[in-house]
Amino acid sequence: MISQNTLTIDLNHPIKSQNAGLFISRGQGTHPTRVIESHELILVKEGTLNLWEEDQTFSLEAGQTLHLFPSRWHGGLGELPKNLQFYWIHFDVLGEIVAKRKNKRTMLEVPQVKRLHRPEKLETLFRYFLDSQEAGDLGQDSANLLVSLMLTEVAKYAEPETGDSDKVSSLAMMVHNYIQMNYDSTISSGKIARELGYNSDYIGRIFRQIYGYTITEAIHRRRVHRACRMLLDGDMTIEEIARACGFSDADYFRRIFRRYKHITPVAFRKVNTRVYVNTH
Repeated sequence: MISQNTLTIDLNHPIKSQNAGLFISRGQGTHPTRVIESHELILVKEGTLNLWEEDQTFSLEAGQTLHLFPSRWHGGLGELPKNLQFYWIHFDVLGEIVAKRKNKRTMLEVPQVKRLHRPEKLETLFRYFLDSQEAGDLGQDSANLLVSLMLTEVAKYAEPETGDSDKVSSLAMMVHNYIQMNYDSTISSGKIARELGYNSDYIGRIFRQIYGYTITEAIHRRRVHRACRMLLDGDMTIEEIARACGFSDADYFRRIFRRYKHITPVAFRKVNTRVYVNTH
């Protein structure tokens, strides 16, 4: 069922997975204009993805998801930027939902656009799917279960409250942008507060209200996210990556990385060496 561009799924009905991939842009061409007969879930990994569907336009950044509906025209807005990477998967939702029989315990409300609190969890599911698909040992039942878990990950959190005014939301965004641009330097919630001219406790409460986690967590997540890219895309040592991501101590970097990825940096590099490239 579709309500205001929210996909409502009853988990009692089958979800059938199709194919998936990781699109890595070469900086040429555009996303094709087309209609497909399946649902598509997209997770932006890096860069900015600009798409339209029917009369709506979307500009998605890393950590955001987009659900495209079947039987609707969609396409790209302009040329694909060179640094763009996004995961995608096609799936079908089988069966119809009868409103009077809805069971809230089995219902998923999947928003069309979502900024995830922890995009790395969804990325892990995508990587597992792609690794198994590449190895040829991904059965249909397992694939269907993985898609259900992906959709659950997107639907599980309500959108954060925007606060009492635009000022509250704007302040949280200022903190977010500061972290994005300065994660590789020595920063803390106190330093960010001084730079922006606000009380540290105040901006801490505002940031958590909007994003659902603390400023310190946001710094760690940004650094770990960048470290993941460096572990996969280059041959830098752990010590070099730690310094490049703003950690003054490699051992501390290893502890923080393991806290968020549940694996050591070395092990992460070993198990994520395959790249699944397509041109969509």
